[in-house]
Amino acid sequence: MNSQEIKEFLKSIRDTDIEEMQYQSGDSSLYFKKADVESIIPIVKEKGTKKEKEEKKQTIIAIKSTMVGTFASAQSNDKPPFVMEGSSVAIRQKIGQIEAMKIIKDVHSNVEGKILKVLVSNGQSVEYGQELFLIDTSK
Repeated sequence: MNSQEIKEFLKSIRDTDIEEMQYQSGDSSLYFKKADVESIIPIVKEKGTKKEKEEKKQTIIAIKSTMVGTFASAQSNDKPPFVMEGSSVAIRQKIGQIEAMKIIKDVHSNVEGKILKVLVSNGQSVEYGQELFLIDTSK
């Protein structure tokens, strides 16, 4: 690939949910990782009256898969899982990974709270929109 082809390729995937990619063709190799992950991760902001805020604090939020692939609960088989049931999580904390066709996408929490239930196991195939975690956001 020449530099113009690379620029056109990067423009074409700018608005996708791909965060990291590696491409190889013959002796040429290309690797990139998006730096602006915040634009991909929606952040829950509380608005409304005090009563509405208290009701929202007692809700359970489901973190869903943003792609089809294989779920990984840890960086590798010999490392501990990113989170377990009962773990506290912060906004933007990495809680898992999904791999498809050698592309690995991190799963981040978009809320602060406590993991109530891990709904998928390590190595399990997941679908787009499938619930992966249930998080209790009450304090």
